[in-house]
Amino acid sequence: MPALAAVLLSTSAFAHHGWSEYDAGKPLNLSGTIVESGYTQPHGHVLLQSADKRWHVVLAPPSRMENRGLAKEALAAGTKVMVYGYPHRSKLDELRAERITVGDKTTELR
Repeated sequence: MPALAAVLLSTSAFAHHGWSEYDAGKPLNLSGTIVESGYTQPHGHVLLQSADKRWHVVLAPPSRMENRGLAKEALAAGTKVMVYGYPHRSKLDELRAERITVGDKTTELR
């Protein structure tokens, strides 16, 4: 039974971290206004309205953001941010963030 649990856990961990779906060869810098945010597991997120598009931005886990000084309150709707990250290969409105800048504070997320 312990072997089965190990297989199931490793399978779910592998499925969760599909970072190959993001194109690291085409990094983007986005700036815009947060429409909504979630400081939830397994990854936080923001819905970001840029000048021409609405993006679903995948952030780091809340514990990592908290440890690096990015509090939940910093991601409030209406906040202007800059995000650097990688676009999803097939979801044209999704970006995996490497860093986010709120005001004059930049937080590394990976």
